[in-house]
Amino acid sequence: MKNKVHRERTNEQIRVPQVRVVDEDGNALGVMTNTEALQTARARNMDLIEISPNSKPPVCKIADYGKYNYEKQKKEKAAKKHQHVMHIKEIRFNPNTDTHDIDFKTKHLRQFLLEGHKVKAFVMFKGRMITHPEIGRALMEDIVEKLNDIGKLEAPPKMEGKQLYAYFLPDKNKIQIYKDHLEKEKGGNKKSVANTEVSENTEEEATPNIISEENKPEENKDA
Repeated sequence: MKNKVHRERTNEQIRVPQVRVVDEDGNALGVMTNTEALQTARARNMDLIEISPNSKPPVCKIADYGKYNYEKQKKEKAAKKHQHVMHIKEIRFNPNTDTHDIDFKTKHLRQFLLEGHKVKAFVMFKGRMITHPEIGRALMEDIVEKLNDIGKLEAPPKMEGKQLYAYFLPDKNKIQIYKDHLEKEKGGNKKSVANTEVSENTEEEATPNIISEENKPEENKDA
């Protein structure tokens, strides 16, 4: 079923006794009767458009409806274009997942959060594993701790059937702090490398040309 397109009431479709009127530039023209507002709009060769029906009295704008509708659709399209769509990324764990695999999967969860995605981490219990839910809870606590510096729990971890799961959302403030920290580390490493190179060059320049007694050229005895 398609969503109904909201269309403002205009001109004779507006049947309330009084309206608050603004002109094309947003200047207030005051409260008028419905008839007065419609006459004012027609005198300007424009339409009377109900832009805020729930206000008391409703607010109407005097403008060219075609132009008004075009500008409105243009703004909505631009807003939709810049709207960030959050996708849910899922990563599955097992209660007996080894440490290397946990780190590998957690790294992917972190990357998804840094990219702005909502993530779901879930521990799937198979067979008799369900008799040891504490193992899954300990694993989930570890995951929560590893994501805490860039994400936040949407709700506490929940057990449902044979699955223990939790949703994480990217935390913009934490992510910015994390990225700033990485930049500082990069800057510090570059500075350290540069200082090392300067130090090595300085030592080379400061090393005197020492001539050992063995290599010292013999003086001319005949002189």
